[in-house]
Amino acid sequence: MEYATEVAAAVESSVESLVGVLERARLAQQPAVPPAQLRVLTIVAGNRHTNMSRLAEALDVVPSSASRLCDRLEATGLLRRVADPRDRREVRLLLTSAARRLLADLRERRRAALAEVLERMPVAAQQDLLRALQAFTAAAGHPGEQPEEGRQTA
Repeated sequence: MEYATEVAAAVESSVESLVGVLERARLAQQPAVPPAQLRVLTIVAGNRHTNMSRLAEALDVVPSSASRLCDRLEATGLLRRVADPRDRREVRLLLTSAARRLLADLRERRRAALAEVLERMPVAAQQDLLRALQAFTAAAGHPGEQPEEGRQTA
């Protein structure tokens, strides 16, 4: 268990570094979009049937807070509200082409920032990191199951 705790601390430290790299990429983007608004855009981009209720649930906020975020995004031309063709009482949230470009640009900036850091690592370490991240993703995606190669014990 002690080894797992040490690994967890190392992962936490690495995640803080990773978040810092990604945040610097976000802050370099123009126009700058606040994190909460960026999260709305990301949620809407991930589900083309997002309505205000689903968005509020995904953000874990009350619908009025989600609506205010959408108001700001709509005012900047990044989001549109349209009547849902399946249920005219529902309002569907859609990204504008400007929002899609903004998200693509951010993704490109983040990947470039990550690549810059990764290029400072030896190739073997990059390969080890890739395998470790894949194993972590597999383990996190299936709680209680072991990765294919099994767990190592200390």
